[in-house]
Amino acid sequence: MPLPMPSPARQWPVARVLAASLMLATLAGCSSMQTTGGAPAGRGPRSEAMVQADALARQAMAQGGAERAQTDKQIETLLAALDNPTLQREAAALPAGDPLYNYAGRALLRRGLPLPRPFDRTAWKFDAGNRPPAESDGYRPPTKLAVLLPLSGNLATAAAPVRDGLLTGYYGETRRRPEVSFYDTSTGASAAYDRAVSEGNDFVVGPLGRDEVGTLFNRATLPVPVLALNRSQLQPPPGNASFSLSPEDEGIAAADYLVERGARRVLVVSAEDDTQRRAVTSLRERLAERGGTITDVVSEGAADFAPFAAKQGGVDAVFLAVKGTAARQLMPRLALAGLAGKPRVATSQLLSGTGKPEDDRVLDGIAFPSESWTTRGARGLPSPASAAAMLPNAKGPAARLFAFGFDAWLITAYLERLATSSEGINGATGVLRIDGFGNVQRTPAWSTFSSGIAVPLADAARR
Repeated sequence: MPLPMPSPARQWPVARVLAASLMLATLAGCSSMQTTGGAPAGRGPRSEAMVQADALARQAMAQGGAERAQTDKQIETLLAALDNPTLQREAAALPAGDPLYNYAGRALLRRGLPLPRPFDRTAWKFDAGNRPPAESDGYRPPTKLAVLLPLSGNLATAAAPVRDGLLTGYYGETRRRPEVSFYDTSTGASAAYDRAVSEGNDFVVGPLGRDEVGTLFNRATLPVPVLALNRSQLQPPPGNASFSLSPEDEGIAAADYLVERGARRVLVVSAEDDTQRRAVTSLRERLAERGGTITDVVSEGAADFAPFAAKQGGVDAVFLAVKGTAARQLMPRLALAGLAGKPRVATSQLLSGTGKPEDDRVLDGIAFPSESWTTRGARGLPSPASAAAMLPNAKGPAARLFAFGFDAWLITAYLERLATSSEGINGATGVLRIDGFGNVQRTPAWSTFSSGIAVPLADAARR
């Protein structure tokens, strides 16, 4: 059905966006889902870490707020100390209904490992409401969808590519689609949510701001389920979910990537912005959980890295929390310090300021988490170049948020499949799953530069 035009209270320039989204959807064809999965691991003796974590998980069932968050962190630390085979084996051995299983499953997903079985949906359950039955591939969208975004104000620029990506996924689907209405959160997300509820929507996507999500999740009840587009300090209330592209997740992914390759002592070169600091903090915590350490955190403006490279114990790898423009200037200095041959991992910010192969060759070999769409393509979306030619919000740094919006639509349409299966869906930002607490877990694609061009990591050697 056609997308209803916004009321005067929430007007925004939709004509161009809708036209471009329809063109992108036509190019890409119908959105579809692919699944991934794996077989359970073998069984073996139980480790002391799992015994302790199991006891804590049972305590957590009666806790809330800061106390629950502290217990959750203790459990994550214990599980992070286990190697992959042990974690897989002992997760598979947990009986159905064991409160530790959802924690162990989330730890598996963060490492890109398959679940032995679906999450236990004891507290978080999918409520179909009055939706028509699912299609054979699990497609079961709402009947009336509300999207809560800042359509005006300071965050409107960030919201625009999210909106455009969601609309592109929406119009790329030829089967039954919900009626969609947009609500401006610039004057308050809670008020926008209440309005969406009063107007009969049966599912809500948004809000976008972290504080807005926290305010909504702190409510006693949410009569209409929500897919929040950010994470807060609170777990999603039962029946609700959250999805984000957080720097914390990138720090965790980078730490796991390095540990799996034997790197325990990591030198960090970081910019001073909040996003990069959050990634570094997450990296530090995750490395510590898995037996690694950050040797130093050095400013991107440092002139000489030799003293840091010469530290007792040495450096196994370098983590770059900087943009591509800064990374290009760093490479000669790292080489002079004898660090050019060390594994180098960066945040996704590495792509910022790149795009000219003749300049970017110096970045060859650096691994970084990326969106599947930008390096491998994604079903339901045209190529990034085609999308960028038609829609400004699908190119440059905005492309990541565009892919995020597209995946928000996929999660909305396939929420039941995600909630009732251990399989994931291949989205534009990576492989998507929902853990036992309602958090969407994203396994990013890994990329690198080869001859100055960003390519999938597995294919880089063939260029």
